[in-house]
Amino acid sequence: MSEATDALAAAVEAENAAVFVYGVAVAYAAASRRDTIADYTAEHRSRRDELERLMLAAKVTAPLPAAGYVPPVSITDPVTAIQAVLAAEQDCARAYRALLERADDRSQRQAGVDALSDSARRAATWRLVLRISPATVASPGAQS
Repeated sequence: MSEATDALAAAVEAENAAVFVYGVAVAYAAASRRDTIADYTAEHRSRRDELERLMLAAKVTAPLPAAGYVPPVSITDPVTAIQAVLAAEQDCARAYRALLERADDRSQRQAGVDALSDSARRAATWRLVLRISPATVASPGAQS
């Protein structure tokens, strides 16, 4: 594998973890947030599928989802559910920033830009819900 395909694999793993975290979070989230969570889960699945196609095009096998993941925040109520999905978005943003730094071709770079933008948008939504200011960050995916 190359640095680019390693970064693609890491992004697939981040997406698999995000899908899992969103799946746990929906059970605890306020009813008013469930449609948004369902939409964002679908976005993560779609992005993961796109990454797997890029890996196939690069002639490498995408990692399979783990049997389970430890959420980045212990989910016990509606607030921690949103904190967990925000953390998952930040993990995805870091993976996409790394992909942008290591991409071999235009399709990988475009996927990284699109995915980083989407993660930043979703993270901003959750920051607004949690009343975190500012809701956006200057460099999504930068190590903090």
